[in-house]
Amino acid sequence: MAKYGFLDVLDEEMSKNFSYDFEINWDKRNFAVEVSFLLEAANPEGVVLLDADGVESEENVLYEDTVIFYHPKKSKFSEEDYLAGVAYSDKGLSREYIAYFVAFLQETADTGLDALMDFLSSEEEEFMLEFNQEKFEQGLETLAETTFFKYPRY
Repeated sequence: MAKYGFLDVLDEEMSKNFSYDFEINWDKRNFAVEVSFLLEAANPEGVVLLDADGVESEENVLYEDTVIFYHPKKSKFSEEDYLAGVAYSDKGLSREYIAYFVAFLQETADTGLDALMDFLSSEEEEFMLEFNQEKFEQGLETLAETTFFKYPRY
């Protein structure tokens, strides 16, 4: 059984403060935690869309993206497979950091959903959600962190 760690705090914060469907996957062997979320946009015009797997559809759009929490020395992953990567240290992550992350992800998803709906009525060829790393890091500058939670042990 896993001991209480930042994974539990992340789940609590996401459940309370994130309004989209999400899933948390713990990759124990890779010392990583993935947070996937789903945006859904109506496609009333029936615009034919081609997804990343080459499948065409005229139905409502379901867009999924993922953020990875990783240990810089222990985890291996391909950056282009993720919306963002969030490094954690042996000290773990604070509740304040995780709460800030969830609020920032909520804002990112809200902006992304608006952009997705705009995309459906535009002539654009491709849609990608953006995680503004610079803005995220600027918000961290004023963050007062107190209690840290380690990467979970099992």
